[in-house]
Amino acid sequence: MASEIRLTAEWVAAAMAGSIVAAGGRREFSGVSIDTRTLRAGELYIGIRGDRFDGADFSAAAVAAGAAGIVVPRGRGLSAGGANVVVIEVDDTIVALQALAHATRRASGTRVVAITGSAGKTTTKEVTAEFLGAAYRVIRNRGNLNNHIGLPLSLMELTARPDVAVVELGMNHAGEISTLVRIAEPDVRVWTNVGEAHLGYFASIDAIADAKAEILERATPDSVLVANADDERVASRAKAFAGRVVSFGIERAADVRADRVVDRGIDGTAARVTTPRGSFDLRTPLIGRGNLANILAATAVGIHFDVPLSAMAERAATLKPAHHRGDVLRLGRGVVVVDDSYNANPTATRRAIDVLRSSETKGRRVAVLGEMLELGAQGEALHAQVGEAAARAGVDELVAVGGRNATAIVAGAVTGGMPRGRTHCFGTSDEAADAFASYVRDGDLVLVKGSRGVRTDTVVERLKAEFA
Repeated sequence: MASEIRLTAEWVAAAMAGSIVAAGGRREFSGVSIDTRTLRAGELYIGIRGDRFDGADFSAAAVAAGAAGIVVPRGRGLSAGGANVVVIEVDDTIVALQALAHATRRASGTRVVAITGSAGKTTTKEVTAEFLGAAYRVIRNRGNLNNHIGLPLSLMELTARPDVAVVELGMNHAGEISTLVRIAEPDVRVWTNVGEAHLGYFASIDAIADAKAEILERATPDSVLVANADDERVASRAKAFAGRVVSFGIERAADVRADRVVDRGIDGTAARVTTPRGSFDLRTPLIGRGNLANILAATAVGIHFDVPLSAMAERAATLKPAHHRGDVLRLGRGVVVVDDSYNANPTATRRAIDVLRSSETKGRRVAVLGEMLELGAQGEALHAQVGEAAARAGVDELVAVGGRNATAIVAGAVTGGMPRGRTHCFGTSDEAADAFASYVRDGDLVLVKGSRGVRTDTVVERLKAEFA
């Protein structure tokens, strides 16, 4: 195994196209940090500029915390450092971080799998990493570090030269995926789907698809794209890919396809999976067909890396959802909570509602749906459609949280046939939690889902406390 990449001052400065203006103390760094609150002694501090702060202003705090070096804009180095640190000046600190990550990615020899899509990125990343972990040393980006700053920080872990890195690429504006692809230079790209997430920043869903299609850029004939055959916007754009396309799906013909699907509600999913390498029976505790698609995408990646089907089937059987992304919490008095409160968009919310429909319960089916943000002018109509979906799915009680769009959820549910007396609307998650915890009955099955900004996880935490 090759030795780790050494982050020497000279190598780092060259990667950043920076200038060393002070060279005191240690001339090798143990890692990279952009936050003085979490910086560890020996790391290189990069003072990036944010919307509300300038990281260079915290250089003294970084030195006091034990930074071995700092990176600041040109002209600020001599006043920012100290006698025992390396000081590197650059034109732009964010660009410098990205350049360093790109250089590290190239020097590592690690193969990179990059995942994008409107929904399911994190789960697909986690499942893919689990499958590849059966045969390789794998790293993955932590949490949702998937933007122009988070991805470079994640790629700095490639100094350890793992076999494979699995990362997700996020965006809410055109051009962002293009930047991330340039930094990561993925060998394998995965495109999960296209949905309404961040529609408020785009003219249409097709415009979102075009922005997501930046995942196809900079490909070579050796590049691989794992694409969702069931999503017409993905499938049509995948035809322009310069490398090899491997498809996955449930409804349409695909290279990796699930059939004989059994939706077991909160108990997970079962299916027969057919691949170019053979077939296997899949049984997983992850809930819903959205997660089944995520597993199929991960399976396609695993096949590319020659992971045995049996190993992936075995690992699929023990998968656990990421925090607040479909956690099934079995509480006291027979209450079951599906905690999907991390984030929400209309497509993902409808899929979560379908899990309620397919789940057996001794009590009522209750949906707590928070407002879905960043949907723009179509927000009210999309929220109303979600309310109608809840009514069609046989939801017994509906709780909506938020402003005008929450009201639209309730209106849609009533239009769909739900009695108005079974709908409730609260302005905030705190208000909903205060009223809702005492309202839940023994044996109820409760779905909680909403955008992060609405904080529907507050409702989950209150239910956990009440029904411990």
